[in-house]
Amino acid sequence: MDYYSSSSSWPFFFFVLISSLCMFGMNSSTFAQLSSDFYASSCPNLLPTSAVANAVSNEVRMGASLLRLHFHDCFGCDASILLDDTSSFTGEKTAGPNANSLRGFDVIDTIKAQVEVLSPETVSCADILAVAARDSVAASYELYIHVLNDLVIYFILWSHSIGQARCTTFRSRIHNETNIDTSFATSLKSSCPTSGNDNNLSPLDSTLVTFDNTYFKDLVNTKGLLHSYQELFNGGSTDAQVTTYNNDNPTFLTDFAVAMVKMGNLSPLTGSNGEIRTNCRKLN
Repeated sequence: MDYYSSSSSWPFFFFVLISSLCMFGMNSSTFAQLSSDFYASSCPNLLPTSAVANAVSNEVRMGASLLRLHFHDCFGCDASILLDDTSSFTGEKTAGPNANSLRGFDVIDTIKAQVEVLSPETVSCADILAVAARDSVAASYELYIHVLNDLVIYFILWSHSIGQARCTTFRSRIHNETNIDTSFATSLKSSCPTSGNDNNLSPLDSTLVTFDNTYFKDLVNTKGLLHSYQELFNGGSTDAQVTTYNNDNPTFLTDFAVAMVKMGNLSPLTGSNGEIRTNCRKLN
């Protein structure tokens, strides 16, 4: 994938007008020829990102969930994460990191159904996942990513600028660790006591509905929600990188887009490899 980030001053309506599930995809031959106009002939009607925008509008957390779906699918971006288990097949949905955790599959189903009406058996489920991830960020967080389709170490942590975490994932940190702002820890303890309330949620950073560099500001102020977060700013080699993003939101946005490029380039299926599934939950 190739991505291009914009200044956050670009108006939201621009994202909606130019977004299309039909404009982005895999070239039929080699990675070097991936093109943003791959679907220009096969699916020429622009489809606004209403499914993603509506989903995020109904539930802000969904933006993070769709972005996470794309991340968990990659290291081989083939939409295999969407496949349901069958009597003869056990897929990724029920794997430890994904079971009862990944969400947003119904949004992908809606998008795929809309695309199949426009251009049957044309747009791959992998492309739809990539575009949904792009649009979930653009819909609420003012980052424009231009997908041509097909990681750096910080990608998954950058993605945690949005979304929420369950009490079970940060309980030990707020009750036991010392490299944490005291008032921040205290504010979380009532909803996440030493036992119980396992499913209570807390924002991953202090600007839940904004995709920005607040994640890094929180780290500098020892307000990282998870242990793994604060380790990025805890006297180690990544302190300098955190400081850079803390001081420079545009650089963070640009580098995030670059990371999306690298992640999406991890072994995408092209040409005759794979298939265009008509239902992303199962093989044709």
